[in-house]
Amino acid sequence: MRLYVTTAIPYVNAAPHLGHALELVQADVLARHRRLRGAPVRLLTGTDDNALKNVAAARAAGVETRAFVDANAERFAGLRGPLELSFDDFIRTADPRHRRGVERLWRASADRDDFYRRSYRGLYCPGCEQFVDGPCPEHPGEPEVVEEVNWFFRLSRYTGQILGALERGAVRIEPAARRNEVLAFVRDGLRDISVSRPAARAGGWGIPVPGDPGQVVYVWWDALANYVTALDGALYDEWWAGDGERIHVIGKGIVRFHAVYWLALLLSAGRPLPTAIFVHDYLTAGGAKLSKSAGNAVDPVELAGRYGVDALRWWLLREVPPVGDTDFTEQRLIQRADRELANGLGNLVNRTLTLVHRNAGGRVRRAGGPAGAAALLAGRVDRALGRFDLRAATDALWAVVEEGNRLVETARPWQLTGAELDEVLGILVYICRILATELRPFLPGAAARLGAQLGTGAEVGDPAPAFERLSRRRESPAASPGPARTSG
Repeated sequence: MRLYVTTAIPYVNAAPHLGHALELVQADVLARHRRLRGAPVRLLTGTDDNALKNVAAARAAGVETRAFVDANAERFAGLRGPLELSFDDFIRTADPRHRRGVERLWRASADRDDFYRRSYRGLYCPGCEQFVDGPCPEHPGEPEVVEEVNWFFRLSRYTGQILGALERGAVRIEPAARRNEVLAFVRDGLRDISVSRPAARAGGWGIPVPGDPGQVVYVWWDALANYVTALDGALYDEWWAGDGERIHVIGKGIVRFHAVYWLALLLSAGRPLPTAIFVHDYLTAGGAKLSKSAGNAVDPVELAGRYGVDALRWWLLREVPPVGDTDFTEQRLIQRADRELANGLGNLVNRTLTLVHRNAGGRVRRAGGPAGAAALLAGRVDRALGRFDLRAATDALWAVVEEGNRLVETARPWQLTGAELDEVLGILVYICRILATELRPFLPGAAARLGAQLGTGAEVGDPAPAFERLSRRRESPAASPGPARTSG
């Protein structure tokens, strides 16, 4: 079955931080995993160029808005290499194709009489770019008092259809805690929402409302549309209107936009709904959410350069639970990489290849077969990723690593000869090859290195450390400065 997986598109008022990397890596794993299983996959990410906060940031920097937005959007697109991402398309809301798509959706809703003009006075959070009922839980400071005339969308008209889609699972929300929050919100009754802003307040930045150039389309209405505006013509029919899965990967702070407002927009425009919304919690530093405005943002490119992309991806996938925020420290990243990648997986592969070369001339004389945790690995990974539990998926990988290392310790192949030796070595090589295969979605570069070492037939490659021990390099006075790379 086809899989279309998307990330949220971040504001480009500043450079990307580690929280953005988390979502990108999670979505990348889902896409790579399904490709590994032979399914057609399309992975989309991009940037929200039209936000008012982008305009404000450009003004504060003394830079023309277009130049400011272009430069930061390029930094987000540039995460592909440092994070080993495999996205198929990168949509910017400043793209002409996006504007055309937003205009089509707006006109489709207008044809259903789903818009009306009215004056509005309320509290507005510039950080969220939305009206709020009181102090914003996401951003410090008092909301602004804003009074203006906007276009409103008849969200209340779609309460029953949205509730029905969520209750019967036509749109699945994972984890269950987030689904329950959305259901409670919808059951409480939906109110119509403002979906435009005066062009004057936006400084002329954004997409003009069709037929009303004095207003620009509200940034969230504009941004949510990217999931379909990135699909022109046949691509739309193939990836959105077809029978495949349509999965959004988002942070918990924007669930309402995706699980309520986006569904209403699609229903109004007569478009199919997404099939699933996968929600992650936040990364924190010192207990505070990573944020550009809070000054505690962590640069993922710098981290990948210092410790290697394997260590960074592994930490993001191993330490972040389905529910609950996760505090980041470099020490935790180093400890996790050393314990599980260098001392665990890397040691298993290195020991196995050393044993095969030392005791069997570098050849597997008896092929191993499915057994134990290794035989169950693919199924465990499939089920975990199907419920958006990346920690459980990596738990399954780690269980096989532990199984392999236990086999070395209990079987003591260096003391064996003949058929017993050949059987144990065959099982160990089988375990390592299964790990190298199933590791591809999680650590694509490392998996490729391990696969090259392990080979596919009777002969195996030479043993060599697959992962550097980061603590050893960090503590060594002789360690050279500059970016660190995992060894292969």
